[in-house]
Amino acid sequence: MRTLARAFALMGAQRPGAQPGGTGSQGTGILLICLAVLCFTLMDACAKHLTQDYHAAQVVWARFVVNVALLALLFRGRMPALIRSSQPGLQFGRALTQIASVALFFTSLQFIGLAEATAIMDTNPVLITLGAALFLGERIGLRRILGIGAALAGAMIVIRPGMGVFQPAALLPMIGAFTYAANALLTRMVRSDSIATSVLWSAVTGAILTSAVVPFFWQPIGTGDLWVFVALGVFGTISQALLIRAFTIAEAGVLAPFGYTGLVWAGLWGWLFFGQLPDNWTITGAAIIVGAGLYVWWREARAARMDG
Repeated sequence: MRTLARAFALMGAQRPGAQPGGTGSQGTGILLICLAVLCFTLMDACAKHLTQDYHAAQVVWARFVVNVALLALLFRGRMPALIRSSQPGLQFGRALTQIASVALFFTSLQFIGLAEATAIMDTNPVLITLGAALFLGERIGLRRILGIGAALAGAMIVIRPGMGVFQPAALLPMIGAFTYAANALLTRMVRSDSIATSVLWSAVTGAILTSAVVPFFWQPIGTGDLWVFVALGVFGTISQALLIRAFTIAEAGVLAPFGYTGLVWAGLWGWLFFGQLPDNWTITGAAIIVGAGLYVWWREARAARMDG
């Protein structure tokens, strides 16, 4: 619990109406989203393990219920006050997009590998960047287009369409990429609420809705799997909080390429935990993705220094 509390303390309280800052804020946002993606992939590895023996609906339910339990311990009696939002409609929509993303991705893990599912899901940064330009009024300059294009090319190298990855189950993370992008954009739109408020809305809404569904798919949980269910919720809670803070202090278009770093982590966890060693194509694609993300960050930092 102290680790979780420190994660929230690191992010700090969000000031109402705060806007993305300069180089410092963008750099901090990039660091936070990289940490968020790391935690997300650890959560996904837990889900991959659990969905081999449990229905995806039960795994999704556990992710949100453990999330609520951790937040209840962390915030104690302050939950009723913290969950009050100035934009409840947007917060509810944001929660629904997160539930959809988690459910679609976890379900896909029953049928395809962790690295493949992550690669398909990681087409979402392109959608985030385009959505930010269409709906949030963020500029989309040439350097961002080049960075996103290079990262997408790297993702295509990993996916290698036509070589077995695009089976029907691959459509699930592809749809999930759209709901994830919508979630990221809605997160920017509700940044006048505190991080705690946004996390609570996602967790409580997810726990309520999945609790209504899970009885139809329930299986007794083995003692040896309890810690994996708990770890699933812990990683999910920390990653969501870090993601919210990242999109609060930095522009969505700047952060988008760094979502691709999940491909690297997913490949590593697939090898360590499931014996799925990334091949040369996966390593090449991952290198291009990381290079594209670093290029965009360097150009943004350089442009900000020149403007200052």
